[in-house]
Amino acid sequence: MGYKTILTVLTDMSQHQQLDAAVAMTRREDAHLDVFCMGVDHTQSGYYYAGASAYVFQESIDKAMAAASELEEKVREKLNPEDIRWSVDSAVAQVGGLSTLVGMRARYSDLVVLNRPYGEGATPDAEAVTEAALFEGSAPVLIVPDGLKEPFGKKIMIAWNQSNEAMAAVRRAMPLLVAAESVEITVIDPSPNGPERSDPGGALCQMLTRHGVKAEIAVLARTLPLISDILNRRATEIGADMLVMGAYGHSRFRQAILGGATRNMLEKAEVPVLMAR
Repeated sequence: MGYKTILTVLTDMSQHQQLDAAVAMTRREDAHLDVFCMGVDHTQSGYYYAGASAYVFQESIDKAMAAASELEEKVREKLNPEDIRWSVDSAVAQVGGLSTLVGMRARYSDLVVLNRPYGEGATPDAEAVTEAALFEGSAPVLIVPDGLKEPFGKKIMIAWNQSNEAMAAVRRAMPLLVAAESVEITVIDPSPNGPERSDPGGALCQMLTRHGVKAEIAVLARTLPLISDILNRRATEIGADMLVMGAYGHSRFRQAILGGATRNMLEKAEVPVLMAR
């Protein structure tokens, strides 16, 4: 089963690379592209004196509605010449309601295509959109660093740590893994007391091979402090053009404060990353 409904969420037309990537992925999968244009009201009621909130809220909502409408119009102009099936919709939400709207859309999508939510060029609401797709929508998310360079997915790396999140990502990525020319199951510093003990990645490799995936295993020592740096370096070494990994094995709060493999990879990804949990 492939990806037949692909979603991308836009809050600003500066995300044109994200839209281009979603179009390319839709064409590749012969899917339907849903583009959700959002106007976000960032008003915080506590910042205004009594009686002013109603006026400020109305003005902010009007601006958000105008922005969403303009964004939808620009997206329609961009998609009209494309040879894919697509639809565009728009909505307005306050910051607190963004997760619910995005989550509902993502829930009925096979894949969500988004830009990196951290680092240079990230939009203010990108983090909330990404987390809403993963948590509220329970959807796999394809993070594209600087647009989707075709062809991609010929050599895929799987960041394997035996976690439920990593397994969920592998299952969601199966259509891409089957189509890949080669897949490396990358295991970093496995514990000798883990569930797989002396054969890290072995059971996963067997499962993938039975699906026709050309998989092999690489066990690496932890030579750098950050897992994301090791994964990026390994991807460069073997010429991988895509990474599959589980998302948020630790809480979002912990990752926001202390960092973690998910947050670091979302910030430093050099190749497309498919995440799920």
